[in-house]
Amino acid sequence: MNPRPPSPSNTAEDGLPLPLRYWAILNLAVGMALSVLDSAIANIALPAIAKEIHASAADSIWVINAYQLAVVISLLPFASLGDIFGYRRIYMIGLVVFTGAALISALSHSLPMLTFGRALQGLGAAGMMSVNTALVRFTYPRRQLGRGIAMVSVVVSISSAAGPSVAAAILAVASWPWLFAINVPTGLVALAMSWRLLPTTPPTDHRFDLASAALSAIAFAFLISGINGIGHHHAALLVLSELAGALLVGYVLVRRQNSLTMPLLPVDLFKRPVFALSVTTSVCAFVAQGIVFVALPFYFQDVIGRSQVETGLLITPWPVTVAIIAPIAGRLADRYPAGILGGIGLGVLSLGFILLALLPAQPSDASIIWRIVVCGFGFGFFQSPNNRAIVSNAPRERSGGAGAIQATARLLGQTIGAALVALVFGYAGPGGGTSPTTAILIAAGFSALAALASLSRLLNFVRLPRRAPVRGSGIPNPSPDRIPVRSRR
Repeated sequence: MNPRPPSPSNTAEDGLPLPLRYWAILNLAVGMALSVLDSAIANIALPAIAKEIHASAADSIWVINAYQLAVVISLLPFASLGDIFGYRRIYMIGLVVFTGAALISALSHSLPMLTFGRALQGLGAAGMMSVNTALVRFTYPRRQLGRGIAMVSVVVSISSAAGPSVAAAILAVASWPWLFAINVPTGLVALAMSWRLLPTTPPTDHRFDLASAALSAIAFAFLISGINGIGHHHAALLVLSELAGALLVGYVLVRRQNSLTMPLLPVDLFKRPVFALSVTTSVCAFVAQGIVFVALPFYFQDVIGRSQVETGLLITPWPVTVAIIAPIAGRLADRYPAGILGGIGLGVLSLGFILLALLPAQPSDASIIWRIVVCGFGFGFFQSPNNRAIVSNAPRERSGGAGAIQATARLLGQTIGAALVALVFGYAGPGGGTSPTTAILIAAGFSALAALASLSRLLNFVRLPRRAPVRGSGIPNPSPDRIPVRSRR
């Protein structure tokens, strides 16, 4: 086989032909797995890293924060560059930066050098994340978009949950630099695949808005720092100043975007009720996931006395169930509204969290596992339809911005969730017995809130049979979430 990237005319409407489509989605899955895994893979090795490079425990947190902050502040600028210059090109640039930065991180012998390498890795990961979903949209036919997005959802869910396990496996046979060095050969293979397999998308004649990119970076940096400050009990004046700065800069950013034809922050897309509600659903759902993924290890180890290995095994049914359910939900999303599918999934997720919080004092493994399976079922049933709704409610030439908003919603929700757990533990202490349970109940509340946001899209279906035109679309398209698939061709 000697596939070549197809021309824009071949991918504009019907995606890539088989089997090229499967090779392309495999390549996108590898890139997404690399970027998501690296956001959590260093956590388990942080004590060893701090000791070897002679850094304090507090300072070593920058190994994690530098990566996360770089991802969040650069997602929207990279998505805008993808809309302008083509998604394949930006994806490959991100992959090159990520791979090179992984080598820098692996060779680091000081905290500043490692922090620099991790920040560069975050920039590269943002380049891949920002256009990944947009490339899926050009890889799959419109009638099968849900299936393609389901594949990405599976990879994100499994990678998020498997990060600690993968890190533990690597550290069992090698030292911590191999956590980063292993990305180099994988990244080079993915780069070679990207050159030959990914669809070529047409550039546009819009110019990159550097001022908006700077405002976006500053606003998200203040916001993430303020949220983390709440969880770690930083000085109240500092936290309030950071959050106020985020609001002020964000206000200036939104005002600027309203006057642009191709805004970097797609505020015009938020005027579409289905898009806005889908993003709200995503943020609330990932807040719930972020809370539980941080709280469960404390519950299993500190409350019911399981080991680290047992903890990993008990959490494993979640990503396994998501891997089974998400493709099914993706196929259903091509036929049924995301509002009802997401509402059902998130309702089941909330029920799963409540069942976990009500576990007896000394639960058996079986009683834990079936509850984790319920949670995985609910999350897998929500994620693919909701992601499809976010992307399909934007014009194809705005897919980069929609995909970046989707990734930003996920990362912002997970950050808020982790901060809430830190806040709960800070007041009661993780070993107090009730703190993990309290956190899980809070997650159930956020999941229920997400279910309400999802179901409210059905009310919008009744009241607003047609959606307003969006800048860059040219025509007032009916919402893909509300019409039969056949009529969208």
